[in-house]
Amino acid sequence: MSVWVDVVGQPGVVDELAAAVADPESMTHAWLFTGPPGSGRSVAARAFAAALQCESGGCGRCQACHTTLAGTHADVTVVVPEGLSFGVEDTRELVRTGSRTAAGGRWQVVIIEDADRLTERAANALLKAIEEPPSRGVFLLCAPSLHPDDVPITIRSRCRTVTLTTPAPSAITDVLVRRDGIDPAMAAWAATAAQGHVGRARHLARDENTRLTRKAVLDIPASLTSLAACLAAADELILSAEEEAKARSAVLDSAETESWQLAYGAGGQGPGLGRGAARGAAGAIKELERRQKSRTTRLNRDALDRC
Repeated sequence: MSVWVDVVGQPGVVDELAAAVADPESMTHAWLFTGPPGSGRSVAARAFAAALQCESGGCGRCQACHTTLAGTHADVTVVVPEGLSFGVEDTRELVRTGSRTAAGGRWQVVIIEDADRLTERAANALLKAIEEPPSRGVFLLCAPSLHPDDVPITIRSRCRTVTLTTPAPSAITDVLVRRDGIDPAMAAWAATAAQGHVGRARHLARDENTRLTRKAVLDIPASLTSLAACLAAADELILSAEEEAKARSAVLDSAETESWQLAYGAGGQGPGLGRGAARGAAGAIKELERRQKSRTTRLNRDALDRC
């Protein structure tokens, strides 16, 4: 099963990327994947990265394919901005990563999801790397559109663009049945209710609470018979988004806090250990709280967008 199997309803995109993999001498070192939410921008970028590292062009069976798709390949770096923006220092670190010699893979690949969250200074830092790319480095950017509000013209003009479209419900239904083993009737309903968003369709098909929330949202238009009803519906949408984001944040925050405690010896035993941990942890916990707050804000907005 090839790495392209999860790139749903995008045959032209798959053909273009597969052709690029087959011609490494003409490789473009900066790519920009665009498309509406749920079209599979990041999925296509990860599949492309796997195919670049695979000796067979994306067989889906070798270690290079498996580790890339699992996010553990040493020469593939995937960045998902957690906050509302992605800063210049983080971007400079990515540029340094992209310039390294591949440890074992064929290419050093950097994937930046939600590249529209790059700050102006971060975009300028990335631009320098794209203008003078390393010989075996490839940058894959994902953004909603080519609009200057999403991607600066200077970066867009130096990238090869790959445009994804909203997958047809039938294509989403097929992948839910074939790949996820979901009942055909449920898969068809989820694909339609998700309005072309593959990830949302998968959640709808698997989680009853998600289905109930989505059904409630779909029922809202029928209840909008007055201004008061419109205001009430808006409040309901916001509350639903906040609850979803809060639940997601709690899971992520808990895992991070546990890792932080292990790293800084919180709760450890022994003379002076607690004081040393406190001294070393002061700056780290402040930064952790800042990132968690920023991520919660982003999750709130993303959840509201999905409504």
